[in-house]
Amino acid sequence: MKTFDEMIEGYARFRAGDWKRQHERWSQLKEGQSPQVMVISCSDSRVDPAQILDVDPGEIFVVRNVAALVPPYETTPGRHGVSAALEFAVQFLKVREVVVMGHGMCGGCQAALTQDLHGSEPGDGGFVAHWIDMLDEVRDPIAAEMGTSGREAERAMELAAVKVSLANLRTFPCVQEKEKRGSLKLRGAYFAISDGVLHLLDENSGEFRPAS
Repeated sequence: MKTFDEMIEGYARFRAGDWKRQHERWSQLKEGQSPQVMVISCSDSRVDPAQILDVDPGEIFVVRNVAALVPPYETTPGRHGVSAALEFAVQFLKVREVVVMGHGMCGGCQAALTQDLHGSEPGDGGFVAHWIDMLDEVRDPIAAEMGTSGREAERAMELAAVKVSLANLRTFPCVQEKEKRGSLKLRGAYFAISDGVLHLLDENSGEFRPAS
């Protein structure tokens, strides 16, 4: 894997290549952004939504965090990073679609399943444990039926996490209003690292199917 110093060499290639070739596009982007799609995805280094969806700068508004989770709407004091990004995308950028993209081999979902980090102090796993406890409710039936290890249980947890985030998105008043009016569409997606296949959630059936 590359060091940051090596990435600076990549920056030099970008300046000499894409920056010059797409100079007109960059000139437009300096005036502002108007993406139609927001993607909420995992911080995992293997699942870059811009690469998976093959989009140019300015085409998607992205939020990445552990396990691609969206907390429910709440107004308690705190630093609500995901909520702030969602508010900005929906209310100010006026995106028309919000996509929650989970993925295979997700360490956050695995930790939610095993609960190995429960009881850890902040800075030693506690921040992660508190974040992924959003999945505790859906974790219990999966653990009871499939156990807490193995790809079958892990995949079930990964897919369930996408549905949890979609449900939490729908607790935000601005999302409720816009979805009801038809000006905002929510989508669930899942990228399988093992074979590179993107799956889309059919909310009517609850099943994830390969994107055509």
